[in-house]
Amino acid sequence: MGFYHDQIFPRLMDWFMAGDEFRRLRSELLAPVHGTVLELGFGTGLNLSHYPPHIRRLHAVDPAALLPKRVAHRIASVPFPVHCDRKSAEALPYPPHTFDFVVSTWTLCTIPNPITALREVGRVLKPEGRFLFLEHGLSDNPSLAVWQQRLNPIQNIIGCGCNLNRRIDHLIEQSGLILLHLDRFEMETVPRIGGSLYRGTAARPSPPSQSETSEDSRSTEGNRAEGVGGN
Repeated sequence: MGFYHDQIFPRLMDWFMAGDEFRRLRSELLAPVHGTVLELGFGTGLNLSHYPPHIRRLHAVDPAALLPKRVAHRIASVPFPVHCDRKSAEALPYPPHTFDFVVSTWTLCTIPNPITALREVGRVLKPEGRFLFLEHGLSDNPSLAVWQQRLNPIQNIIGCGCNLNRRIDHLIEQSGLILLHLDRFEMETVPRIGGSLYRGTAARPSPPSQSETSEDSRSTEGNRAEGVGGN
């Protein structure tokens, strides 16, 4: 699987995912991005040409170095600095509250522990930051979902760890992130088995305000006093 994983599969995916519909979806997702940005699963750098040129800096994490010459050429063609770390998304090498945006496109399907990675996203986002995602996953169509479940072990092999059957919205919510917006739709140019998309925005949970904290404290104190009296 080494040669297939390192040479054949990346070239196939780079060609396939550079199609017009993929390009349109990337551009739409990345249009509002600004400031300091983190991308999960950099792959072959297909998102690079779709970032607004005014972003301050792009950091990217990916444990695999796929098609390095092609990636270097794409990095050289953008006007903002790009820094790549060969790290996993489950252990991001950045301090808390670093990024204005974290971006994930067709990546959560392959991360071994996606909930751990999404918790890391929440850690490195600034308090007002946003997580933008564009992912494929389990279909809302029950009959199609059955086939996705059946074919997932095969897809996991030929897709180098890709899973067809993940509920992306559930993973985001289970990680503690707040789902602000979600679109569900089918791609037009991709077989339905892998073309059920989740697109949306999530954010860190808001910390309790000072007044809420004070009210909670008073409520707790009151309950404690009542308990003592009842005893």
